[in-house]
Amino acid sequence: MAFRILFHLSLLFLHLLLAPRGINANFEGDALYALRRAVKDPDNVLQSWDPTLVDPCTWFHVTCDGDNRVTRLDLGNAKLSGNLVPELGRLARLQYLELYMNNLGGAIPAELGGLKSLISLDLYHNNLTGPIPASLSDLSALRFLRLNGNRLTGRIPRQLTKLGNLKILDVSNNDLCGTIPSTGPFSKFGEESFANNPRLEGPELMGFVRYDVGSCN
Repeated sequence: MAFRILFHLSLLFLHLLLAPRGINANFEGDALYALRRAVKDPDNVLQSWDPTLVDPCTWFHVTCDGDNRVTRLDLGNAKLSGNLVPELGRLARLQYLELYMNNLGGAIPAELGGLKSLISLDLYHNNLTGPIPASLSDLSALRFLRLNGNRLTGRIPRQLTKLGNLKILDVSNNDLCGTIPSTGPFSKFGEESFANNPRLEGPELMGFVRYDVGSCN
């Protein structure tokens, strides 16, 4: 009897030890599968994304850390079309979101501002519309933000000047408007970072040009 009790206690301990890992993998797998459902994939690059598998770390184009948490998503130049999904904001340890050179449309989900570990956000050369979400200013680890070659509109959120680790910014070839912020990391970015936005003015001259001037209709 004592052996049986000890055996069941051991199984319970093992279950409790492994459960969080499985729960996290399932949670992140659901988030990634939401993206698969939202896009068209003519070359079947997402064919390995099987929702019946507990661990998305076995899927192609997905990289994980030692805890089986997703850290990288590499889907650049994959001929994907469709929309980004807010569920991507659940990938708490994601460091690299590489979705450049596809045909993705719609808005950039504000929920991407929840990716606190994100280092690189590469969405360039797509067909994205709408504003740059101010929530991206919460990405304190972000070093690379490339949104060029889309159809983004609206002002450059002034909150992005809080991104102290930002090394590279490219929002060129969009339809942004207003003035270019000039404080924080923006003081280091050259004209090429903002080129070919006909309605964009600046850089902002502190004390002389108000941030809210310029055509933004």
